[in-house]
Amino acid sequence: MSRLPPPPLVRRIVEAAVAEDLCGGDVTTDALMHPDSRIRAVVEARAAGVICGGRIAQTVFEVIDPDVVTRLPFSDGSRVERDSVVLDLEGSSASILGGERTALNFLQHLSGIATLAARYVEAVAGTGAVIVDTRKTLPGLRALQKYAVAAGGARNHRTSAGDGILIKDNHIGVLNARGEGLSEIVARARSAGRHSVRVEVEVENLDQLREALKGGADVVMLDNMDVETLREAVAMAGGSVVLEASGGVGLENVRAIAETGVDFISVGALTHSAPALDMSLRVL
Repeated sequence: MSRLPPPPLVRRIVEAAVAEDLCGGDVTTDALMHPDSRIRAVVEARAAGVICGGRIAQTVFEVIDPDVVTRLPFSDGSRVERDSVVLDLEGSSASILGGERTALNFLQHLSGIATLAARYVEAVAGTGAVIVDTRKTLPGLRALQKYAVAAGGARNHRTSAGDGILIKDNHIGVLNARGEGLSEIVARARSAGRHSVRVEVEVENLDQLREALKGGADVVMLDNMDVETLREAVAMAGGSVVLEASGGVGLENVRAIAETGVDFISVGALTHSAPALDMSLRVL
């Protein structure tokens, strides 16, 4: 599992989220809670899943009130059952209630991603295929979302556009219009890129795959191909390049895709469509 993003980055993200929610104060809590009131509360999972974001939730309360005492019964990546306590809190009632929504937002969202990632990993177990994420993330939250993907047992694809050359359909379309063929495009990318950067190209059919192989691609993304075409692509490549299946991937078909022999399966839904894992804060 990947490490939690650097603490200064986590704190910046959390501070922005706290400021967003408490920019006008918490008028309800301020109106009703006595300044000296102290409580103990717990965050409970309302469904089974994979927990992620505990340290992020702790940081929420550190930002709001360093005197709030927090305890994490589970580490990120742990599987929990319904009604499990995932965060224990003690301190000022105003501070705990003021941070409730922001802390839950992080915990529910990141645990939802981790839980969905784990389901995909389980679905392809034993095939040799590896589930990876994409850059289809919420602006400003990529580091946390990709951390959650790893907490669920999947792997991270490119974290930024600088992590590798990925020649997609729009690049190809622009350059085709200038008279450049796919094999030429791939070869030029390899020549122009840093020696340590791998070249990946997206193809939509077997003819394009043939050209990508000719150009010397390191990785070929097989975009929106049916299972039979994926099998043909694996046979054509013959192990000469890394093959990544992408597009149209769901839990209902991911195992069939994995069994074609592709090396990686990228799933944008891990970050852009993961349902939140239901949780709630309960005052004891």
